[in-house]
Amino acid sequence: MPAFRQVGEKQLPNPILYMAWSPKRDLIALANTAGELLLHRLANFQRVWSLPPNENTGKEITSLAWRPDGKILAFSVGDVKQVVLCDAEKAEILHMFPVQYPASCMHWMEVQDDSSTLSSFSESEDESSRFLPKLPTLPKKFPFVCVCVFSYSTTSKIFSEEKSDEVTTLLGDVRLNILVVGGPSGFVELYAYGLYKIATLGGISGTCRSLGLSSDLKSLSVITEIRSTEDNPEIHYIQLDTGLLSSCLPELTKMARKFTHISTLLQYLRLSLTCMCEAWEEILTQMDLRLTKFVQEKNTSTQVQDEFLELLLWGHASPELQALLMNQLTVKGLKMLGQSIDSSYSSIQKLVISHLQSGSEALLYHLSEVKGMALWKQKFQPLGLDPLVIEDAIVAVGSFTLKASELLQVIDKSMKNFKAFFRWLYVAMLRMSEDHVPSELNKMTQKDLAFVADFLSEHFSANEELFDRKGKYFNVERVGQYLKDEDEDLVSPPNMEGNQWVTFVKQSIHLKDSPLLFPTYPQKSLHFVKRMMEGTIDLCLQKPAEVIGRSVKQAVCLKLYAVPESSENTQRLFELPSLWNDKKAGMHYVVFCMPEISPSKIYILRRATDPSRSVPNGLVALNISSPLSSSISSIDDEVPASNSVDSMYGCLDACFYDDETLTVILRSLEDDENKMRVLVQLPLNSALCWEEEFSWDLMLRLEQQTKGIPVQVLTWGSQSRDLENIKAQFVVVNGIRKVACLLSANLRHVRVFEMDAEEEEEEEERADESQEMSLHQDRLEDTLTNQSDTGEGGDAGGGAEGSQVTGQGSGGILDDTAVSDSL
Repeated sequence: MPAFRQVGEKQLPNPILYMAWSPKRDLIALANTAGELLLHRLANFQRVWSLPPNENTGKEITSLAWRPDGKILAFSVGDVKQVVLCDAEKAEILHMFPVQYPASCMHWMEVQDDSSTLSSFSESEDESSRFLPKLPTLPKKFPFVCVCVFSYSTTSKIFSEEKSDEVTTLLGDVRLNILVVGGPSGFVELYAYGLYKIATLGGISGTCRSLGLSSDLKSLSVITEIRSTEDNPEIHYIQLDTGLLSSCLPELTKMARKFTHISTLLQYLRLSLTCMCEAWEEILTQMDLRLTKFVQEKNTSTQVQDEFLELLLWGHASPELQALLMNQLTVKGLKMLGQSIDSSYSSIQKLVISHLQSGSEALLYHLSEVKGMALWKQKFQPLGLDPLVIEDAIVAVGSFTLKASELLQVIDKSMKNFKAFFRWLYVAMLRMSEDHVPSELNKMTQKDLAFVADFLSEHFSANEELFDRKGKYFNVERVGQYLKDEDEDLVSPPNMEGNQWVTFVKQSIHLKDSPLLFPTYPQKSLHFVKRMMEGTIDLCLQKPAEVIGRSVKQAVCLKLYAVPESSENTQRLFELPSLWNDKKAGMHYVVFCMPEISPSKIYILRRATDPSRSVPNGLVALNISSPLSSSISSIDDEVPASNSVDSMYGCLDACFYDDETLTVILRSLEDDENKMRVLVQLPLNSALCWEEEFSWDLMLRLEQQTKGIPVQVLTWGSQSRDLENIKAQFVVVNGIRKVACLLSANLRHVRVFEMDAEEEEEEEERADESQEMSLHQDRLEDTLTNQSDTGEGGDAGGGAEGSQVTGQGSGGILDDTAVSDSL
């Protein structure tokens, strides 16, 4: 009876480049050559959702990584150089950040530390909810806009609709988790919670092909590929000492959570400002454009201000002004314009009060706490927290808050002036058209006339400087200038001459240059002050990453082997070496093969996660030549007698199933025609207890000194299964869910097994009864395959998906050209 129970199979239309099992759920993520991200469930390999490529996320997925709790999936996109965090439940983009190079590999690790110190730090972190009100949600009509201007920006999904507390989902549990991103030119960065960059590493040579951060944060294992002009690329193993992260784990956790809150609050303010810009409708600029055209076309030398003042005082309008009011604006249009301005101003005012001010208060709170942390130099100074830089960030947030308050005053004054101006102009236009004027509108007080006169004097002036810069003589709408993302000064800055506080500060010797007062920047827009605030806070966020990155040193560099020319074009994610972290033993494991040197051996290298701790017997070779009669159970009774002798097997792919088991795909080295594949579980208990010591010459590659490597012979008993009708080449496993997924050499054929279960006897009997029918069907499919070889080619035409097959003991699986069910 064959080991392992087959639970699903699929023929996919596009080649699969990357596969990753969820660490907690029965889900597997697939990325294909079309740029799609697919999520499938274990049962019958059923598809849960697909995320097609788009302009924001890019089209070239280069690596995958699951958050340890299985709730968020990270994928890197090479063409846009970004890392994207996706909600595993709904396929929603939660966060994305740019990287310097296209990420070639990623690893997401959860810290294992149960110390009481870390627990006390974590409990005190959530006290902000006791002092800060919950941020109001952004309007539901606000569209999904992915903004990546800021290095730590978060998409609008964080705060849109009912998800104003989505940051808690992104942070996950209190326990720290770190996303490690690697790429070409030795590019390696560490992101706490997948959001905040805590380290940028240097001193690494080559392109990163695999990463493994130990759960105790003491070291980072890196597999790099170093290319030279003379020889083939070399594979190196590098261990980096990350002891600072381990020794400062409680402080690192608190700092990372604080800075994550700060970065998401910045995005909240940015999106609130975008909502304000949408509320400021383009109709507000129509009067500016029409009056500008009126000035340019009118024949008289009279100023626009004088034209309106004459209409206000005497009730007479020039022909040009009358034509402008009656033909271009019209009575109905003026009424609609007034309603639109009132609605827009009210919306902007609410957004400033409820969103900008509340978000700024939360920012000031968190930055003040970070400043307190920075002043505790014994604990936080090694992590790079600088009190002076944080103080500058607090001042910048204060200036932003003052600019928001200034905008509120401008809105309040503009609303009063606009209402009085539109009411008067509406009555004047009714009189021009000889319509009836309602009695409640016909009455104007002296205060109303003063409002209108102030409006005309402030907004209608023949300022040659304004005309040269903006192409018009005036700016009727003053709120919009605060919302324009421009570096130029405001066209109509607020008049501070009568402000008693401004006068008092200027006359005071002690307050004039006091650091206790936030600068106001009266000539700049709200957007300009916002960008300045972001740049200052960006320095706070980047400083720890630089300091921590400089503290990471290389502990060891081992040259493994030169990349064979035959594997130059192999997908790097699937190709060995494979990394594994044994959390209980505190060990890094590296699994690799050297097929051109020792085709029937698998090599296991182990290093202690603590670089200062030496590990005896750190390298062993596993000889996988084994007698089939004692090690491999046959799938059926028709096993040839020749299979009872010793056979040679080579390893195609291998990965750790758990701390004591290695899952491998073997290929017979003797049967050149069939090239039989075998899925095997190798127990490593005895193999990892060798006594021989290998003396490693660090100047030479391992492949140049293989004679002294100790060799262990393994037999795998019944934990194996012959693989029929699939040219299995790659495997990914999940020891927690006890599943394995095989991928064929043409990257289109997928087969899934449950590794702790065997085929049911009833299913085997049914398979025997249908064996003849399956053989007949295989012959028909072979005919179809031969006809379609001129199309797709490869491992039997991967343009269509195959039927899902579960529990087929006979191995009668449809070929790659079988009629498919759609994805």
